[in-house]
Amino acid sequence: MEVATQPPRMVHKGEQGTLSRETLRPCTIKQVLDASQPHPDADFKIDDVEVQQLTFVGQIRNISTQTTNITYKLDDGTGSVEVKQWIDAEANSTSMDMGMGDSHKPGQKDLVENEWARVWGRLKAFNNRRHVGAHVIRPVTDKMEIQYHLLEATYVHLYYLRGPLEDAAAGGKAGANGQTADDGGQYGDSGGGRQMPSVGANARRVYQCLKDSPQNNEGLHVQNIAASLRMQVADVMKAGDELLTQSMIFTTVDDNTWALLEF
Repeated sequence: MEVATQPPRMVHKGEQGTLSRETLRPCTIKQVLDASQPHPDADFKIDDVEVQQLTFVGQIRNISTQTTNITYKLDDGTGSVEVKQWIDAEANSTSMDMGMGDSHKPGQKDLVENEWARVWGRLKAFNNRRHVGAHVIRPVTDKMEIQYHLLEATYVHLYYLRGPLEDAAAGGKAGANGQTADDGGQYGDSGGGRQMPSVGANARRVYQCLKDSPQNNEGLHVQNIAASLRMQVADVMKAGDELLTQSMIFTTVDDNTWALLEF
């Protein structure tokens, strides 16, 4: 199988500079859509780390060819995003002069709808809509590359979220020596002493409320949690989203009723 990217040099959250921003970041489309941007002129951030160069894979849902660019709509199962590749008019003119017609438009060859492609590019925003400006887009010829990429994106995400493997292992040993949920260690009796993921204070409170409150199989509604903790509903919803992302809770009868996820 062709290896599409080299593992990026890991840069800690607090590290700044050109190297951090220019590191090629493997990601999912959901991470692209969820990337934060403090202000319109700022760099985007994924996992609180600045990113400019990124790569992802996706299934081509639509191809729109225009005078100045080709727009692909890609979907990887986590979300969909538009990818624009600009057409070099001068190169096209040369191709026409050589009798090549339109067959050498960038990215057009072998890129067809419903097939998978890999993209290298930059995340951009225009009129409050995000798209990726592609440096390179090519078809995926080996379907194992899709699984490889998703594993790589997960690995990098967990690195920034929980730290290097050595740190995670050390944290696990600390938890085994008696660290509690209140000081950032384990969570849930059903978790068998698992280490608490890195979540905010409100998320910890909501988790503890779900753990301690008597409830049936349907779990607890957001309104009940907010009343019990004397929190704003909006804050509970935000904390719940954080716990859902970490797979610590799940929705039951509706999106606003949650229960602890058994491990």
